[in-house]
Amino acid sequence: MPLQLLTATLRPIVSMKIKDIVNRDLVNLENCESEPIHIPGSIQPHGFLIGVHAGTFQIEFCSGNVNEHTGMPYDELLGQDIASMLGTEQLSAMQKYLDALTGTFTAPLRLTLGGKHFETTIHRSGDVWVLEFEGAITDLPDLTALYTQTRSFVGYMEQATSLQMLCQAVADGTRRIIGYDRVMVYRFDEDYNGEVIAESKIEELESFLGLHYPHTDIPPQARELYRKNLIRVIGDIDYTPVPIYTRGSKSNKDLDLTFSILRSVSPIHVQYLHNMGVSASTSISLMHEGRLWGLIACHHYHGPRPINSHARIAARLQGHFMASQIGVRQIAEEYETSKLVNQSLDNLLAKNFDLDRSAFHTIANELDLRDVCRSCGVSIVLDDVIYRGGLTPGDSEIQRRAGWAAGHALNGYLSTSQVHEADQDAEEACQTAAGIIYHALDKMQQNCIIWFRPETIHEVNWAGDPNKAIEKDRDQLSPRRSFQAWKQIVKCRSIEWEKPELNAAANYAHSLQKFINTLFLREEETKYRLLSVRLTEAYQELENLNWISTHDLKEPLRKIQVFASRILDAEALELPDSIQASLQKIQGSAGRMQTLINDVLTYSRVRNSEERLTAVSLDKILQSVIYDLDDEIAIHRAMIDYDELPEVQGVSFLLAQLFSNLIRNSMKFTREGITPHIAIRYQGMKEYTPIEHLPLKLYHLVSISDNGIGFEDKYSQSIFKVFNRLHAHDAFGGTGVGLALCKKIMETHNGFISARGVPGEGATFYLYFPV
Repeated sequence: MPLQLLTATLRPIVSMKIKDIVNRDLVNLENCESEPIHIPGSIQPHGFLIGVHAGTFQIEFCSGNVNEHTGMPYDELLGQDIASMLGTEQLSAMQKYLDALTGTFTAPLRLTLGGKHFETTIHRSGDVWVLEFEGAITDLPDLTALYTQTRSFVGYMEQATSLQMLCQAVADGTRRIIGYDRVMVYRFDEDYNGEVIAESKIEELESFLGLHYPHTDIPPQARELYRKNLIRVIGDIDYTPVPIYTRGSKSNKDLDLTFSILRSVSPIHVQYLHNMGVSASTSISLMHEGRLWGLIACHHYHGPRPINSHARIAARLQGHFMASQIGVRQIAEEYETSKLVNQSLDNLLAKNFDLDRSAFHTIANELDLRDVCRSCGVSIVLDDVIYRGGLTPGDSEIQRRAGWAAGHALNGYLSTSQVHEADQDAEEACQTAAGIIYHALDKMQQNCIIWFRPETIHEVNWAGDPNKAIEKDRDQLSPRRSFQAWKQIVKCRSIEWEKPELNAAANYAHSLQKFINTLFLREEETKYRLLSVRLTEAYQELENLNWISTHDLKEPLRKIQVFASRILDAEALELPDSIQASLQKIQGSAGRMQTLINDVLTYSRVRNSEERLTAVSLDKILQSVIYDLDDEIAIHRAMIDYDELPEVQGVSFLLAQLFSNLIRNSMKFTREGITPHIAIRYQGMKEYTPIEHLPLKLYHLVSISDNGIGFEDKYSQSIFKVFNRLHAHDAFGGTGVGLALCKKIMETHNGFISARGVPGEGATFYLYFPV
């Protein structure tokens, strides 16, 4: 009877303080996935239920049929101490039972109420002890029966050579224990669609072996209850639910019956069983690695078939034994596959391929590479070049598939037997690549290896059309009524990849990645070796050019200057002014060229300097430079103010060149009408790093400031480049080598130079000498 109609059949409640907790939410197939089936508020009638507060031992819940079983009215029991119902002696026995309660295969507690004997199953629900009473069986099972059952299962394990054979033995054994007409072992796939993989039945029934059932037959919350409560018994699907009562002002004071034996069943499930023609049903959960792997589903068609507590324990024991063997049997079945693929993997890893890109043609066409995961084709994508062997899609499809896989891969890995379901554009390639294993071979996932399997068209026999799991009748939606075998043709799906195949593919992909990394290192090494040779040749050419520019060009320049001077100095020649001006320009240009050659020679000498650094006094070097520049200082009327400078590790003539260049630079770039003032200061020892994120080092800091024309800070780096000039040659002379030479000298001393300028105010150069 549907739960929403229960109130019409119940007798009126005498006390307004006593109310039932029946869940009257309207349930239909449109909302059944959210149906709170763990709190129905009612039980099956072949037993009764008492809920006792765990702290006070007061009775908080009673099922409405307590009086029928014990002669005690439920409304008088509510609020009473459980001792008033059980008596002192039985209460003491119950307390000892609770102290020893483990919950797995604990035998029921035998109690006597109203002269009747009951078997009591107890579990805790929140702060309530739930006591479920069922009539005690007169003949207790002896140990011989349990021993026989245990030996039978040991026999199953010894004789069964496969998981399917073991499932069949369990189905036969379970039917002998509970006496049902049909017992099936039902296995779930990843989406919880089920398949009957073993069956034991009476002859007159049609076989369900091999049929598939859609996941909608068992909604998520029902699967969760199967996962927590490992056995579920409905002795008579035509039972009338018995409401549970409690005292209080709330109309629905829920009691969680997840672990209950008597828990009432969803009316949707009752209708589903009616449609199958089932009179009684029992389900035993098969758990593997914390997941609901399957069920031992038992159906009886010829009237009610209740199962007493001892038969339930025996049936649960069957399920426990079966679950304990799932992992072992699956590993055993994978062993043969592992032997085959690992042999191919070993063969492949034992081969030595040339460390060259041409080797990938050979690798891709190795039969062992396909046999590693029993694929039909494989492709290796390396720097947009595709190497393939066996049955594969074309290059463009491989590139597209590689891009799709890279976007969906987790940590560079993806495997599927039905690419088309995730990538709708892949349908055309089903004949060659319905299933793939993808492994990226670099962090950017641009290089990869992909194994392919073609589609394997196969038939799936469903117990009824899975697209019609819900049917519409005249008044409402209802569970499907037809369970006649319905055949589905499945296309664009390959054979499933097995775990040993996936492991072997991953192992080889890792090995191939190491091979590729080694190849890249070899290629980089070759590239740098060739680059080194080219740099050496270029360096030698530059040395030759440097020699020519600094030596071979001096002689013709000297002659140009000499002949120009002779012509200009000749008294006998009366030259026009224009010719004299041209000769003077020739002589000036030759002089500048001579200066440039000398600067380049000096720069080259500094760049190639291998002189050893020794202790040098910067103070003495500076005084010597100022003495040497005395005439130039006088001409520019410059004022030079300097501090006492420290001793550093250096080369004397290079440091003299450094200060000479910087002082001359300051005297050259002066403002008209302003007397040059050059200040040379020792700023002390400073911790500094020329490059961000590098460790700080200690330096002697010397600054050279002037009051000249300055420059914009954006040029603070470019002024140190060879031949770089910020001003026209006519405005300020020079070759553009001086500051570049200063930078090279500081690098030779393991230091560095920087500059700051303000247009129209002056410039400051900072010299950092390592302490």
